[in-house]
Amino acid sequence: DMSALMRRLAPALGSAASLVPAAPLSALPGLQLFSKRNFASSQAPAAAAAASSEYPIVDHTFDAVVVGAGGAGLRAAFGLASSGFKTACITKLFPTRSHTVAAQGGINAALANMTEDDWRWHMYDTIKGSDWLGDQDAIHYMCREAPKAVIELENAGMPFSRTDDGRVYQRAFGGQSLDFGRGGQAYRCCAAADRTGHAMLHTLYGQSLKHDTQFFVEYFALDLIMDDDGACRGVLALCMEDGTLHRFRSAQTILATGGAGRAYFSCTSAHTCTGDGGGMAIRAGLPLEDMEFVQFHPTGIYGAGCLITEGSRGEGGILRNSEGERFMERYAPTAKDLASRDVVSRAMTMEIREGRGVGPEKDHIYLHLNHLPPELLAERLPGISETAAIFAGVDVTKEPIPVLPTVHYNMGGIPTNHLGEVVTVKDGNPDHVVPGLMAAGEAACASVHGANRLGANSLLDIVVFGRACANRVGELMKPGAAQPPLPANAGEASIERLHKLRYANGAIPTAEIRREMQKAMQANAAVYRTSETLAEGKKEMDEIYAKFADVKVSDQGGMAWNMDLVETLELENLLQNALPIMHSAEARKESRGAHAHENFPDRDDVNWMKHSLAWVDPEPKLNATTVDYRPVHSYTLNDKDLFENVKGGEVPFKKMAEVFPEDKTELKLGTYTVPPKKRVY
Repeated sequence: DMSALMRRLAPALGSAASLVPAAPLSALPGLQLFSKRNFASSQAPAAAAAASSEYPIVDHTFDAVVVGAGGAGLRAAFGLASSGFKTACITKLFPTRSHTVAAQGGINAALANMTEDDWRWHMYDTIKGSDWLGDQDAIHYMCREAPKAVIELENAGMPFSRTDDGRVYQRAFGGQSLDFGRGGQAYRCCAAADRTGHAMLHTLYGQSLKHDTQFFVEYFALDLIMDDDGACRGVLALCMEDGTLHRFRSAQTILATGGAGRAYFSCTSAHTCTGDGGGMAIRAGLPLEDMEFVQFHPTGIYGAGCLITEGSRGEGGILRNSEGERFMERYAPTAKDLASRDVVSRAMTMEIREGRGVGPEKDHIYLHLNHLPPELLAERLPGISETAAIFAGVDVTKEPIPVLPTVHYNMGGIPTNHLGEVVTVKDGNPDHVVPGLMAAGEAACASVHGANRLGANSLLDIVVFGRACANRVGELMKPGAAQPPLPANAGEASIERLHKLRYANGAIPTAEIRREMQKAMQANAAVYRTSETLAEGKKEMDEIYAKFADVKVSDQGGMAWNMDLVETLELENLLQNALPIMHSAEARKESRGAHAHENFPDRDDVNWMKHSLAWVDPEPKLNATTVDYRPVHSYTLNDKDLFENVKGGEVPFKKMAEVFPEDKTELKLGTYTVPPKKRVY
């Protein structure tokens, strides 16, 4: 009896508790419980009305709904709840299982606890690391807010490692310098040993509970609810425990669903990193931005793919080839092993290509920590010492770790401005704000990372922009503000899609299509790319997406814990993230950041200083992807922040009025950094 089950679950349903009927749900007018006997044929009816009337829906109303309970989602949720907003957090995992828990190295902020520092230096490093594709207004905002965001975490109880005098410990990390690149290595990465993400996630979850965020745990978000004016009005989600559908009406919806690393065969991401927010945006008619820029972390464990933090090199670890050479001295004479990740990954790949790899097949590199004191490894790197022992069979105090560049992070995502609001191109405006919709974290593209993210800027990104979303909601509305009714057909198309996939009776199992996608991505959109591999990858991915129309879902029974159905929904999301990666990469005829194109080895600022945008037709077919572009924000928020009370030598920024004296627009308010021909570390 579904109604009895829902009454039992009423305390967990929050605002839906009052909707649990005393009579059986099937007795309610216009609402029928789904029954398999309604479909004698193996072909499910296609009509939307037929599909939607067969599934029970529970309605909820909140001021704001956050989708995802990683660092970005929880920071947004507790920021909203602590400001008095009735807040729901929908998550397909228990919150502390979100992938933020796996982050190791730390979070960048110019606290100056170890050496002199300045947030403007951090900003310059981030712009340089992005290979000048990052939006400088968003980078300005992130680096300026970083010290405040980290201190807030510390005040909330996050257990950072400490210096002898009790300050937050900061370690060296890749791409971080002092005095605008002139002053040597910066110690800017705030760390909790090598389990910083774990400490952060538990802290944020505790704060979210403290401020009465209502959690909907093990609910799979299906689609955004959009109205005819293009505004987001909420989200439809599937309760995986009992198979009920839940329609959330909200004034603001925040997507914080993480990345799509599982589009690749080998990656550091959890199996749950399936680009769900990107898929939801695509199906709502929105583009994904800069998806061609996929970060390969230099040190994934060879064969297993598990992450070995960049903090291991920050603490003194060294990469060596088969000749025992510290080869990074040749590629990055100043930064050496702490050059930006794209530079280190390409250097390792070149060493392997030229025959200097290690192992029987000379196909990986050694990371040496065995020259460091065992007590330092035990204090600062306990997690990776354990990981190396389990997954590589290595005692890090005595032997090197076998490592290989491994897919780690999506620089691209749902395009947003520096306030966290989702933007799209409309009526010639490349910065049109989508009302009611925000995004933060790896799911979003602010774009603070541009073509390449610096290590420890990801935990900063999720905290700063999760916080920014909450702050922006506070500026836009008051708690409890009245909301208009949902459109009459709200969620109907999503239910039809769910129904169609549930009874998909094609010839190709979900796992087979997923494996084909992952192998095509791994082979054709790797560390180094060529015109030939990208064209082949584009063709293969188009064909694989078309095959999804012939998918077979084996479990056509009940909806409760139907993981075959959920994995098929996740595969659809992955495909709709993978197509923009491949198509945007094939279109970009230059090398920039993580996009290393061997036929076009140089960066081309004249033709390619622009963000890629990719739309995908939600119906699986050939040629479903469209690519367009929007300009990079090469201006900052203002001049004042960047020219007053700055430490160090000459500031490498120019005022917009000096660079563009003929420009009479508001861009004069900002500053502009002129990119050098090539980054040097």
